[in-house]
Amino acid sequence: MSPHYKLIYFNARGRAEHIRLIFAYSGIEYEDYRIPKEKWPEYKKKTPFGMLPILEIDGKVVSQSNAISRFLAKQYGLTGKDEWEALQCDVLVDTLGDLKQVLWQYRSEQDPIKKEERKAKLMKETIPFYLAKFEKVVADNNGYSVGSNITWCDFVFAVSLENFELIFGKASLDQYPALKGLKEKVYSIPSIAAWYAKRPVTEF
Repeated sequence: MSPHYKLIYFNARGRAEHIRLIFAYSGIEYEDYRIPKEKWPEYKKKTPFGMLPILEIDGKVVSQSNAISRFLAKQYGLTGKDEWEALQCDVLVDTLGDLKQVLWQYRSEQDPIKKEERKAKLMKETIPFYLAKFEKVVADNNGYSVGSNITWCDFVFAVSLENFELIFGKASLDQYPALKGLKEKVYSIPSIAAWYAKRPVTEF
């Protein structure tokens, strides 16, 4: 009998969407609980570290999106064929996290002049540096981020690349065909395509 899972996050894709993709791909039922913004200040006090997402597993609460993802990936065969591939998943997800942190700093910058400066550096240096390396990894792996089969790392990339296109435009991945192909491959998986078609429409 499968555990009872309750995923708790905002009404957004954000840090929870790759967890939802793991559930969708694995065919695991779970409760997708989305906290209304007005209720967050009160609910925040109940969380382990004041952050979301959190996952309840038979009532036991765990936090940190990537820790949750790793746990579920191990349960449902999404960490690669061996420990080396599992390590490569962690390396790529954490490196992608470095890039997302820089993107977040750009998006949250309030000073319009500094924001333009951040954007210029992002577009000229930071993004090309990371995406070129990720592109080579995926191309070398024949369309996967790790190994020769789908892993949870592919889901993290697919969600991030979808958001990248939303921020910088649909053509922003045209020069990275392997990455664009990876995103399309993930979202064309029947169980994930079904989730994509029914998921709530949110900005991010």
